[in-house]
Amino acid sequence: MQGWLSKFIHRKRRRFCASLVWTYREISSASVDELWQKVVDLTDVSWHPQLKSTNVPYGLVPKPGLIFQAVTRFSPIPIRIFVERVNHKEMLSIRVMAIPGIEERVTYQVESTVCGTCLSYSVTLRGWLSPLIWSLSRPYADRVARSLVEAVEKTALPAVSGKKKSLNDSCFDF
Repeated sequence: MQGWLSKFIHRKRRRFCASLVWTYREISSASVDELWQKVVDLTDVSWHPQLKSTNVPYGLVPKPGLIFQAVTRFSPIPIRIFVERVNHKEMLSIRVMAIPGIEERVTYQVESTVCGTCLSYSVTLRGWLSPLIWSLSRPYADRVARSLVEAVEKTALPAVSGKKKSLNDSCFDF
C-alpha cells in the first residue's frame, strides 16, 4: 500500500501546472451593438495594446473553429489564435497558442446594464510558464478593456455630438 501511495505522490509532484485567472470590467456609454462590432472586428486591432495586426480578411465574421495569425507589438513572430465560442452580441472566447508550455484563453463579454454597457475581459493562463508570462503581460492586459471602450466611444462620439441641440433650440424644432 505504501509503495502505491508513494508512486502516486511522486507523479503528482513531477508535473507542475499553474492556473491564473483575471477579469477586468469597464462600463461604457456606447451601445451593445457598437461594442460588439468592435470586439468581432478581428481585422482592426489598432486599439489592442498587445496585438499589432492579424491576417483575417476584411469583413470575416468570427465563428467557432476559425484559426488566424496575429503579430504582437513585442515580436515579429506570429502567434496563432483559435476562436472557441461565439454567442452573438454576448460573448467571444478565443484561445491563444503562442508557445509550448502555456495555454491562454481570452473571453470578451458584452452586456447591457442600468449604468450603461458592461464589457468584461477575462484572461486565463494555464501551464508551467504562466507565472512568468503573466508577470510580463499583466501591464498590457490591464489596459485591454479600457482601450477597447475608449476606441468605441471615440468613434461613437462624433456621431452623437453632431445630433446635439443647443440650449436655445426649442423642443419643437425638428
